[in-house]
Amino acid sequence: MSAPPDAAPEADATSTAAGTRVARESLHSSGTSSGPSSGRPDGSPGEAPSPYEARPLRITWRKLTLLPSLLVVVLLSTWLWFRHAELDAISANALANGQVWLALRQHIALTAVSTFFVLVIAVPLGVLLTRRRFRAATPFVRAVANAGQATPAIGLLALLVIWLGIGRTAALIGMIAYAVLPVLSNTMAGLRANDPTLLEAARGIGMSPTEVLTRVELPLAVPLILAGVRTALVLNVGTATLAAFGGGGGLGVLITTGITNQRMPVLVLGSILTVALALLVDWLASLAEVLLRPRGLEVGP
Repeated sequence: MSAPPDAAPEADATSTAAGTRVARESLHSSGTSSGPSSGRPDGSPGEAPSPYEARPLRITWRKLTLLPSLLVVVLLSTWLWFRHAELDAISANALANGQVWLALRQHIALTAVSTFFVLVIAVPLGVLLTRRRFRAATPFVRAVANAGQATPAIGLLALLVIWLGIGRTAALIGMIAYAVLPVLSNTMAGLRANDPTLLEAARGIGMSPTEVLTRVELPLAVPLILAGVRTALVLNVGTATLAAFGGGGGLGVLITTGITNQRMPVLVLGSILTVALALLVDWLASLAEVLLRPRGLEVGP
């Protein structure tokens, strides 16, 4: 005896429903039994952590304390050595009346002012050279920046002193010309390394070119820009010692006084303070690299 005409469709629907129920049960059992795939250590069901979830910034105690402790030990040892050193009249005169603190303040001021102008010049210029209408000027600007750093610093300072005269202005211009290249190159490299699909997505949601630059491109390029700033800071600390030859002051005054008068205590003090300041600036810049990095770029493992 044959089945009714609608029996076959009913049977197919029953088997499909049974298969769907079995599949759901198997998925539920696999989700509750597999620990690693459930996203929780105890194997309980839960949402797996996103690989792009932001994690807290990591600054270890070793990074915070190791270098400052070393600098404190070195400076304390230098101070104790000077307390027991016998200084002649020339050395005592070179270090008296607050000359050391004056030279240190001048050195810090030269470094800070020159780095400020480097940022004002190099970052906007790097942004402009990555725009389509200004790309043709990139080879010329990079050639000028390369020439500024390729020229020996003492020779560049001598030319500026001949042109501008003795004073702090010539020293600052030389330091700025010497430190522009790292910030300029890193700014351009950071902006060019951005994923084009991200920029296209930003334009697709209605962002203007200015918003794409300020809210997408520059935040993504911050790590490379900060690395260039860190390099420029250390370069400026070292180059500022040459400002003494052009009447710019700084710790280079102690170094040149120690060399010309053959007074080792004055030379040692100027050299140790310069090295300690360079290491301190580099340490502070490394902390700034971590603290100023956009939190969205701190990707979890």
